[in-house]
Amino acid sequence: MAVPHGPSGVRAARRRMREELHACGAPETVVDDAILILSELLSNACRHARPLHEEPGGANGAGGASNPVNTVRASWRRDARGEVTIAVTDGGGPTRPLPAKPSVTARGGRGLAIISALARDWGVRSEPDTSANEPPGVTVWAVLRPDSSFSGRVAASLNGFEGELDGDLGGGSGGPNGGFDLASVEELK
Repeated sequence: MAVPHGPSGVRAARRRMREELHACGAPETVVDDAILILSELLSNACRHARPLHEEPGGANGAGGASNPVNTVRASWRRDARGEVTIAVTDGGGPTRPLPAKPSVTARGGRGLAIISALARDWGVRSEPDTSANEPPGVTVWAVLRPDSSFSGRVAASLNGFEGELDGDLGGGSGGPNGGFDLASVEELK
């Protein structure tokens, strides 16, 4: 789907992806992870890359003589195994997408790290040159496993952490401190 190069395109693509993945029976956890990846890829394309210049009415110009529209292309598919592949194609930018190592106080730079944590695999490929006047497009893609559930993995790790706290510090499951024994902490000082 071609979407406007900007925030309104991200919203439209998220809505359509959610509807289509639900319609084909994808689990809610996979849909949630796919939506997050799509959002990150589209946001990065709008922030760091040039738009594609497509003719209104379709890529072949069937809409008549008009000014080109600035777009980004988003696509997704769910295969027979249940894996979801998400791809975003833009007009490329001055650099190739690479995971950053932002400082703790940085306002951005974590998008590809999030994608790395969620996806089974991801990558970048150059698209064939379509016009002598335009640089080749760039597609960033990611593949989600059918059992993808980042939120489930986080919840499971937190449950294990809570169990460790209860066991190590001798706290029960109740009490005003949620099972955390403050007397044990005092002993550590």
